[in-house]
Amino acid sequence: MQRKLGIIALESARETGEKVADILSGWRDGERLLIPVECPRFGSGEGKGLLKESVRERDLYILVDVCNSSLTYKMDGSLNRMSPDDHYQDLKRVIAACNGKADRITVIMPFLYEGRQHRKTARESLDCAVMLRELEGMGVHGVVTFDAHDPRMQNVVPLNGLENISASLQFTQALLTEYEDLEIDGEHLMFIAPDEGATDRAVFMASLFGVNIGMFYKRRDYTVIVDGMNPIVAHEFCGSSVEGMDVVVIDDMISSGGSMLDVAKQLKDRGAKRVFIFTTFALFTNGMEKFDKAYEEGYFERVFATNLTHPKEGLLSRKYFYSVNMNRYIAAIIDTLNKGDSMQEIMRPAARIRRTVEAYRK
Repeated sequence: MQRKLGIIALESARETGEKVADILSGWRDGERLLIPVECPRFGSGEGKGLLKESVRERDLYILVDVCNSSLTYKMDGSLNRMSPDDHYQDLKRVIAACNGKADRITVIMPFLYEGRQHRKTARESLDCAVMLRELEGMGVHGVVTFDAHDPRMQNVVPLNGLENISASLQFTQALLTEYEDLEIDGEHLMFIAPDEGATDRAVFMASLFGVNIGMFYKRRDYTVIVDGMNPIVAHEFCGSSVEGMDVVVIDDMISSGGSMLDVAKQLKDRGAKRVFIFTTFALFTNGMEKFDKAYEEGYFERVFATNLTHPKEGLLSRKYFYSVNMNRYIAAIIDTLNKGDSMQEIMRPAARIRRTVEAYRK
């Protein structure tokens, strides 16, 4: 059953929300779907959510990018940069402003807030679980996220939807469009998991391409804690020879990027022909200088990343960076959910990836 649709884009996801709304409007005879909102701040730094028009009986989809660090607000006359916590608070303010009048609310949060704090290893909080339970308590019907750090977080809200979407199809299309000289077989191509957590992603892609996988595991010093984590001593490789092969390293995010560059360097030292990097979220929390240097030294060929998070300043101008556009896919997700259709093909588009690979081979 198709409900009356409404799109809300918080300031963090304004550009994406407008483009997604335009795509959906084109599919629906020009229907105006974007509902304007604001989250103004008081001088103390406190804020509120403000809807500019009614959402009564609407099927609402609220877009938020918790990793958009480019936005600021004033507190005590000084500028504060918005953190993921600030973006999450604004999301709750907008949900509260709906005042229970919407027919249904779905949050589209590409980077799952606190998704990296998904389990306990000491006396510590479980922030991602707390967030999901909070949204459930506020009446949110479901959450759509991409490539969650640990998809088992859906167990926290078993009676609500947590749709974990893969960008594998878009990565496949981008790679095969950009490079026409790939040989897709077990002798010339391999997918690499940079750590244990990325193994499922590598296995999924390698199975559809019909090639092998390799894996690195992180050897840590468990006697020391630095910044809340046990520091990595080394990355150890498990797999067959990569001599003369194209390799694709696939992971959910580049944060500081140190681990990814160490993996890329080891692969080149082992004789890999070209190293391609697939990452859903290119955060580059420590800047891009290390990647610039590594690219100049030939450690990797290209970084493919989605546009699901706001890019750091200057990132799009890097010649090694390829932005994979996900706006049309987000529009398809909203359209499918609004019509009550199955999400299976969108969540893990295995058949479409296989057809794309076979078409490339021919």
